[in-house]
Amino acid sequence: MPDGLIGPNRRNAWTAGPGGVSLVRPARAPRTATVEALPQPVTLDLAATALIVVDMQNDFCAADGWLASIGVDITPARSPIPVLAGLLPRLRTAGVPVVWLNWGNRPDRANLPPGVLHVYDADGTGGGIGAALPHGRGPVLERGSPSAAVVDELEPAADDVHIAKYRMSGFQDTELDSVLRNLRVDTLLFAGVNADQCVLATLMDAANLGYDVLVLQDAVATTSPPFCMDATLYNVRQCFGFTLTSTALAEAL
Repeated sequence: MPDGLIGPNRRNAWTAGPGGVSLVRPARAPRTATVEALPQPVTLDLAATALIVVDMQNDFCAADGWLASIGVDITPARSPIPVLAGLLPRLRTAGVPVVWLNWGNRPDRANLPPGVLHVYDADGTGGGIGAALPHGRGPVLERGSPSAAVVDELEPAADDVHIAKYRMSGFQDTELDSVLRNLRVDTLLFAGVNADQCVLATLMDAANLGYDVLVLQDAVATTSPPFCMDATLYNVRQCFGFTLTSTALAEAL
């Protein structure tokens, strides 16, 4: 931060000097974009918008990751990759912060209750979170390991934000809400996997916290059956917010 500014970033800073401190944050002119969306068109303020990219990491999306190692067809999970690769540079140019929200557990798993561990180790044999993968990429979903890293095809920018999560929802037991408040955003775009699980759980918590929520429907995917995606998009439109395509957003940008 430049001399005289006190804060976590330029969006949320006081100005200090010999004469005192100004609590007036930097003024931001609205940067509006109207997009075709469902259930109705939406006008966004890009100056108050962030993109949340959920779980586009090796364990879920890479051919030698955890899901692939247990026989899951990861083809659907990889479908957001080219969409995001095309969209991310345009959003960054428009000044929209990009937040990478990935599973990234403590090595000792000390904050994970049995219910979370059971999802990934249903028969109690010791697989799932923290287990070593046969090809050595693991430990599964452990913070700092290659397993938890963003897939190679999506290269984060230097000023993107990275947040580790430990539940389906990225708001539980994490700093996500604090980071977003400091970025002074109130509108969230969602992308990533799985649409019906971690994306939806995070989106629902965001909506309950008062954020505006929109799903980029061609930038989310799931390895669940197709009806799960249909239900997810229906519920987002019906109960929480809006859905739109990356194409519509790019045109608006």
